[in-house]
Amino acid sequence: MASDSGKTMWRRPAGAIAAVALAMIVAGCGPGDGGPNPDAGQATSGTTAETGAPAQPSATAKPPAVDPGWPRWGFTHTGTSANNISPRFEQTVAGSLSQTPMLQNQHIMGFGALNPQPRRQEFFWEDLDSRTGFMKASGGTQVITLCCAPDWMKGGPEGMTSGEGWAEHLEDAPYPEHFDDFARLAATVAERYRDVEYFMVWNEFKGFWKDHRKPADYKGYTQLYNKVYDAVKAVRPDAKIGGPYLGFDSNRSGRSELRGDWGVVNQNVLDAFNYWNEHKKGADFIVVDGASPTDAHELLPDEFGALSKFSAVTTWLREKTGDMPIWWSEWYFQPENGTKWPEGKRLAVQAASMMEFARSGAATALYWNPQTKDTACNGCLWDPRTGAPSATQRLIENFVKWFPAGAKLDEVSSSDPKVRVLAQPEQLVLVNTTDGAATAEVDGKEYELKPYEVRWSSR
Repeated sequence: MASDSGKTMWRRPAGAIAAVALAMIVAGCGPGDGGPNPDAGQATSGTTAETGAPAQPSATAKPPAVDPGWPRWGFTHTGTSANNISPRFEQTVAGSLSQTPMLQNQHIMGFGALNPQPRRQEFFWEDLDSRTGFMKASGGTQVITLCCAPDWMKGGPEGMTSGEGWAEHLEDAPYPEHFDDFARLAATVAERYRDVEYFMVWNEFKGFWKDHRKPADYKGYTQLYNKVYDAVKAVRPDAKIGGPYLGFDSNRSGRSELRGDWGVVNQNVLDAFNYWNEHKKGADFIVVDGASPTDAHELLPDEFGALSKFSAVTTWLREKTGDMPIWWSEWYFQPENGTKWPEGKRLAVQAASMMEFARSGAATALYWNPQTKDTACNGCLWDPRTGAPSATQRLIENFVKWFPAGAKLDEVSSSDPKVRVLAQPEQLVLVNTTDGAATAEVDGKEYELKPYEVRWSSR
């Protein structure tokens, strides 16, 4: 959705009312759309995680410890969420989520929130108030993403955002002369929402990386980040701030220090991360996102083997940052090219991906909730028509309950390499990674699993 140029001229707004503007908010914040980058960077031996196909990853190495008090699993609200339907619907979903509280994240502009500062001296908090109110009502640990920027900070007019503004300019970065203005807005948000502890700065280098075949404007992003960091810490020393919220794109081939059977991370990503990491004012946690498919929608070597990318990136980041908490602000495991999977398979791949995060010691993983308003939705956390919890919500709740940040992982193997297993002292979860029935002995017990079955079992 980014414009072709940061200096693109805006047409005068067409007087769009808030309801129309909200309808224009797009809830897709997926991996970057850059193409392969075979010439990026000098090849090195690199860090890799266990790769290979459906085989159960080995658990010979103890994963890094994660602070038991750290919030681990949750989701991001998008264009339409439970607070946008009806009071009764909102109460239904809030009641369900409150049974197993988790992290909940909301952006300050876009993805369900209108322009928070339409004019230099005018603020609009209704949408953020509504979303944070829902987070509290449902028992969630609140997170705010400090993105995106009001129109007047990026070449547009003051006033409510027009339809064109949402469609063409939401993902534009603020101009450098407005970095201080955005930092002040971020500080104002932090002051207003004092019960929010965690803040992520910007989103996927939006506006700072228009062509993923070329280097990102990591100096510009880092300048913005540092101003936001200083401004928020000045008014909220207790706030925890993370960046750079950078998408770890990967391709089939190319020169990069981070590679595996799942592909090769774009060296431009690593260069951007390294610059930010070396020049940041500070950070309380590291934020990244990414997808197991390559930019060309390939699953290497297959849909389950590709998931080892998440462990590889997490391990690389922990080594680079001295074992700082690693947040996956978004993660994707299904190709975004129209590929459709049966719901059972989609859930199996999602469960296996979450096992990778737990096994590699990722501190936090936020699920991007693809909520729709009134139609069937595979992957939504609740039924868009009734508010009833979905199988996806139940899956995340089980990880919240059984694999929190401080969970001790036990080394448990499966007699069938097609059945993956993750275990802690009281519970284990098994995933059949095939479209056929499977029988496996795990932890001294025989399990018969249906195709793509995800099974939770006490020990």
